[in-house]
Amino acid sequence: MTPRETSSTSHPDIRAVRERELTDRVVRSFSATTDPRVRELMGALVRHLHAFLREVRLTEPEWQRAIEFLTDVGHLTDEHRQEFVLLSDVLGASMQTITVNDPAAAGADEPGEVTATEATVLGPFFVEGSPRVALGADLAGSAPGEPCWVEGTVTDTAGAPVPGARIEVWEADESGRYDVQYPDGRVAGRAHLFTDEDGGYRFWALTPTPYPIPHDGPVGALLAATGRSPMRAAHLHFMVDAEGFHRLVTHIFVRGDELLGDDAVFGVRESLVKTFERQPSDAATPDGRALGGRAWSRVRFDILLARGDE
Repeated sequence: MTPRETSSTSHPDIRAVRERELTDRVVRSFSATTDPRVRELMGALVRHLHAFLREVRLTEPEWQRAIEFLTDVGHLTDEHRQEFVLLSDVLGASMQTITVNDPAAAGADEPGEVTATEATVLGPFFVEGSPRVALGADLAGSAPGEPCWVEGTVTDTAGAPVPGARIEVWEADESGRYDVQYPDGRVAGRAHLFTDEDGGYRFWALTPTPYPIPHDGPVGALLAATGRSPMRAAHLHFMVDAEGFHRLVTHIFVRGDELLGDDAVFGVRESLVKTFERQPSDAATPDGRALGGRAWSRVRFDILLARGDE
């Protein structure tokens, strides 16, 4: 047996020992952190990050490319575009964080059971300051697309109505673009309204259509390099707030959409897939609105909110 063979079989792997020692030393560097949660987060981050580096045996050129990639993500991020959120979305980190914190499964007896409407990703196109509209109004505004009548109720998990709940709604137009993606400052396809005394709500919007997430930057290059599609399943965004209840951020999706199983940000939940009933152009609308001979659709979405103590 050669000296080299003797060293590798009779002594511990010196490289592995050094790697573990380095991880332990970095974790210990946060031991004086006074905030216990920060200390917990940093320790776990270091342990998992180092474990990844050791598992894949990351090379120095790969490390450099990763730094360049994150730098590119930062350079593209501004007040109109959040490339870091997009990166979090396509890695499933956004949806995993939501899953960890979603109160919908609290108290459920089975893994697939939910006790409130399930949450999903916020997405990068929510903006504050949407206009308030009356019940039954058309929030699509000037956005092009097929009209869609949306209605439902907001209740607690016991079925009691929640009057005065604030419902924020936003969506892309038929071209797959949100109003904030246009350079002219338009406000269309977004608004907020409040439920009536019975917890009911209703409004006109657009029938959702699939669209690609922004893929002209580093996140798009990542998707292309890994053979993944940038397409999102068709959806309509909701954010629901009511005093004493958990805020709900969710979507509804279109039953029959081929992208339901291949959503770029993993946001689809089966409980949120709804039937959008297609209506002929001569069908009477629920509120008597004239649609100029256009076909339209309708969907019902009943929302169950979890109380703050649930």
